[in-house]
Amino acid sequence: MKIYVASSWRNKFQPAVVAVLKSMGHEVYDFRNPAPGNTGFAWSDVDPNWQDWTTKEYREALDHPVAQDGFSFDFEAMQWADTCLMVLPCGRSANTEAGWMKGAGKKVFVYSPIKQEPELMYKLFDGILASTDDIQYTFGS
Repeated sequence: MKIYVASSWRNKFQPAVVAVLKSMGHEVYDFRNPAPGNTGFAWSDVDPNWQDWTTKEYREALDHPVAQDGFSFDFEAMQWADTCLMVLPCGRSANTEAGWMKGAGKKVFVYSPIKQEPELMYKLFDGILASTDDIQYTFGS
């Protein structure tokens, strides 16, 4: 299976999820390591003061070559993958990625290893997983 793991840079569970899926023999896109020698996109690579941007500055930054490259890596991987595993807690980007993938006809699962506020619209997705055992069962051969 080709799996896109959508999550947050702040998510402490993401690296272990990637490792489990790879150990099961799946091809896994890891946004923290999208290509050899590439440690992923960071707004701070566009501008160290990114957290103080206005909406106009943010909109303009989306056209910066670093942002364009980061987007291309992730979006091409979304198109490549046949399945998405969104690892909670995460933010707007991961939710956008999962929604796009479901809309594109791909399977999407949500992994919620800790208590989260319920989200009604996750009913759109193919399953909500609570443990690594659930991941292994769902993504097993």
